Amino acid sequence: MTGDHPAPRARRRLGVGAVTVVVILALAVTVAVGILRSSAAPVQSVTVTETDAAVDATPAASEVYVHVFGAVAHPGLYRLGDGARVVDVIAAAGGLLAEADQGAINLARVVSDGEQVHVPLIGEAPPSGAAGGGGGGPPAPGDGKVNLNSADLAALDTLPRIGPALAQRILHWREENGRFTSVEDLLAVPGIGEKMLAALRDLVTV
Repeated sequence: MTGDHPAPRARRRLGVGAVTVVVILALAVTVAVGILRSSAAPVQSVTVTETDAAVDATPAASEVYVHVFGAVAHPGLYRLGDGARVVDVIAAAGGLLAEADQGAINLARVVSDGEQVHVPLIGEAPPSGAAGGGGGGPPAPGDGKVNLNSADLAALDTLPRIGPALAQRILHWREENGRFTSVEDLLAVPGIGEKMLAALRDLVTV
């Protein structure tokens, strides 16, 4: 009778089985190496920082902006260190003109952020609502009050606690609603409450 001998058939089976085991082991090693490499890869971290624009938009706490005009060599807006005085503003603006009324300004007064300083000519009266270099504060009650119905942004900005943004709201309210009929109408302006009204009551008029 013809046919394969049992021993060769067994050897062939063992050979096929060995190859299969080797292939499976190779696949297992490949998968394990891939997992190890993946787990060992460094995780990149992202640090969030402020942009230059955001930093530049934040005003420095040690600086003040002052608008000086009138009898100075170079009227304009100047940035000065906190604690600057009127004399420093005038120096930054190139000094006084020969026609300036030096007796009408207080050179030693400390200026505040957002202030407007007017240096008058000899014999000139300061413009309505503009802060001169001499007073160092809001106009006295009953004298030189700011008219809510005619004042511009610069005049409103001279009032205590009224900055450019709030002054613009007052102008916007006036455009939308017409004339102020009383000082109490300021309560209708966003951002003005009873305490602020009490501080402004003697400084404004309609």
